[in-house]
Amino acid sequence: MTTGYLMIDRLHDWNVSTREARQIQERFRTQIVERPLPGSVETVAGIDISFNRGSRDLFAAIAVLSFPELQILEVARARCRVEFPYVPGLLSFREGPPVMAAWERLQREPDVLIFDGQGKAHPRRFGLACHLGLLMDKPSIGCAKRRLVGDCEMPGIDRGDRTTLWHNGEEIGAVLRTRRNVKPVFVSAGHLTNLKSACKLVLACCRRYRLPEPTRQAHQLVNKYRHDMT
Repeated sequence: MTTGYLMIDRLHDWNVSTREARQIQERFRTQIVERPLPGSVETVAGIDISFNRGSRDLFAAIAVLSFPELQILEVARARCRVEFPYVPGLLSFREGPPVMAAWERLQREPDVLIFDGQGKAHPRRFGLACHLGLLMDKPSIGCAKRRLVGDCEMPGIDRGDRTTLWHNGEEIGAVLRTRRNVKPVFVSAGHLTNLKSACKLVLACCRRYRLPEPTRQAHQLVNKYRHDMT
């Protein structure tokens, strides 16, 4: 694979202040491309982060699944010590280094990335899925358990029901019901995809559970990895 850190070096350093981090988000959000996903998606990666409260060590896991079968093909894990503080809206500056370290350990490049976090549904329209999707130069989707910003109505109770998430008069994401009468998820486009494609793929990846199978598997992997390493 092409090393992600070469791309990071061309864009920005991780060792920045919170003020510089916001400036980076404002600068690079203009490079995000919204377009439909290609019709030839064969692999989808789920990406998740875990950490112990009060610790500077962050753990990342990437689970690459076949699509549409949703069988695990490969996993990668990494542990990094980070200095950047926990600041809502700037989490990609904490979570980016361990994710990119795990990314470099993969033997295959997945076609699409689903992050347990936000994409465009972010105050500066540059959440984790946008930021790391741009670094990796891969189609990316944010699928979060809760919203960061925006206003919405709840969708109907049936699987596939959705409503729009709005912020300052702009459509930034969707509230998507992935299982009947179960809490919805908050989906937003990252890089090289759009909201319609993102919702379609997330729904296709939700078979038996509320969360898409790639991020569900990554969540289980990273928590086990953190438990085994600490």
